Amino acid sequence: MGGAPFPRKRRPFLNPPPDPTKDVAVPRNIEIKARVADAAALMNRALEVATAPPHTITQTDTFFKAPRGRLKVREFGDGTGELIFYDRPDAGGPKTSDYVISPTADGAGLRALLSKSLGVRGVVRKQRVLLMAGRTRIHLDEVEGLGSFMELEVVLADDDSTADGEQEAADLMKKLGIRTSDLVSGAYIDLLGS
Repeated sequence: MGGAPFPRKRRPFLNPPPDPTKDVAVPRNIEIKARVADAAALMNRALEVATAPPHTITQTDTFFKAPRGRLKVREFGDGTGELIFYDRPDAGGPKTSDYVISPTADGAGLRALLSKSLGVRGVVRKQRVLLMAGRTRIHLDEVEGLGSFMELEVVLADDDSTADGEQEAADLMKKLGIRTSDLVSGAYIDLLGS
């Protein structure tokens, strides 16, 4: 039998891989984070502006030592998770956040892989109540070791200006009774000192 193996035909990509030299549109949010003194009162105000019922989520975020921005695996109670990269300035007021999210069926496995390859910066555990007010996500968070917080994420369309998103966040802050003195900069991982 012997002889040369049959030559293999190259199959064209049905969807060619993305060109890494070209910029890809990245989703953007306008975000704020604030400390909350009275979580029950804030929940009542949030329910008044919400356009969908609340949804409670238990989240464990493991942050990794990334060369820029923040990289984390978010694990949910059912074993699934998300790999999340985001980059935003550490400022107290409304700020633009560029982010990329990739879901995974195996949150623990992805966490283990990245822990070995990059090293762990720290872990944030929280109970989150998610409400929607139009295109804005309202997060009411109880963060282990930190207390009560609220986040707003105004999801921007490609053609939305940053100013439009900032104005929407400011309007919601007013309706929710959030003062500028309540605002905090950085991420929960920073507030934990990790």
